Amino acid sequence: MASRTMNILMLSDVYFPRINGVSTSIASFRDALQRLDHSVTLICPGYPVGQVDEPDVLRVSSRGVPGSPEDRMMHYREVMRLAPRLAEEHFDLVHIHTPFVAHYTGVALAGRLGIPALATYHTLFEEYLPLYVRGVPSRWLRFLARRFSVWQCRRLAALVAPSNAMHDTLLRYGVKTPMAIIPTGLALERFRLPVEDADFRDRYHLPKKARLLLFVGRLAFEKNIAFLIDLLPRVLAEHPNTRLIITGEGPARAALARRARQIGMEYAVYFLGYLGRNGPLQAAYRAADAFIFASRTETQGLVLLEAMALGTPVVSTAIMGTRDVLLDGEGCLIAEEDLDDFAAKVSQLLGDEALRSELAQRAVTYAASWHEDTKAAELAGLYARAAGSGNARAVPLATLTACSTQQTVSSATEVLPPEANEKEQTPVM
Repeated sequence: MASRTMNILMLSDVYFPRINGVSTSIASFRDALQRLDHSVTLICPGYPVGQVDEPDVLRVSSRGVPGSPEDRMMHYREVMRLAPRLAEEHFDLVHIHTPFVAHYTGVALAGRLGIPALATYHTLFEEYLPLYVRGVPSRWLRFLARRFSVWQCRRLAALVAPSNAMHDTLLRYGVKTPMAIIPTGLALERFRLPVEDADFRDRYHLPKKARLLLFVGRLAFEKNIAFLIDLLPRVLAEHPNTRLIITGEGPARAALARRARQIGMEYAVYFLGYLGRNGPLQAAYRAADAFIFASRTETQGLVLLEAMALGTPVVSTAIMGTRDVLLDGEGCLIAEEDLDDFAAKVSQLLGDEALRSELAQRAVTYAASWHEDTKAAELAGLYARAAGSGNARAVPLATLTACSTQQTVSSATEVLPPEANEKEQTPVM
């Protein structure tokens, strides 16, 4: 824990009601840091519908993002107009969470206020861009994403990588900004709410005796949800009463529905839309026989921990950040991104009640080790070192230590840069 209370200014281009991993991470760290007696103010976009007023959250006027109706972009000038007011708050540092307007205004505000700016690198844009930008060779897009990341990171005093995989990727890019590996924790007490609906299956018209596989997340192409649909015929060959429940919304929804129809699985796939975190989502986790996941671009994969916290065994690939979250046998079975292997693991879990019960028990214990208060204390320690360095541009390497994830080096291991270089459900129609 930091030796003194601190006053933190966070900026992000996304926050609730927009549901994604970045919003969840920000909320987790804000709440936990405040429990540790630190002050956290967040600047984020205003949304036309669905937003809830929160103390110390400053909503800035924003505009829509073409091609992404769920997202908003803050107006740069509106953020910078807050500078005189922010100067009166005597912040210790700026923490940036996204690389768009939040990044540029965050760096500018840090300069005006004479305080360090650090950032969390939440998103692997190298893999995202080729999925959304058409007509440009993917190798060019990946190159541009890497160079852009290096350029942005040069302007920061320190970086937070949510996983070892993200840390290693940034080193491979050539990023030399000091980095700390601090994953997002889980709000166990708040997440383990009593289920508001006693019978999840009745509410969403699910077959009483079906074995339920669950996916939770944004319906985006990089989440590799089509792979989960494609493995269904193999699973149904052994367990014909299996159904796949997909929660969330996003740009890939129509394509996923088409895919289910193409392979004759429309009767076995249910889209539930967004489920509220005040009970409906927890009910989905608890109703599921297994949580399945195969995303290729996760910086961490918090939904895996959520599932395990509620005693739902996981079958997942271990790619990028999910490698840090998952330990084979500790509440999960790790599968290859291969339809035969993944389907075999799912069928094994569905067909072995003793295995499923053991994994469910281990899952609850394992998830408890990821409590958000522990991760917030690690972040507060980084804040203290950054603010105490006396340098608004870089944290001295000798003072920057990184708190690692469960599977690798222990807490406070030094990490240096390289020397060189809620909707009604309907079945798919």
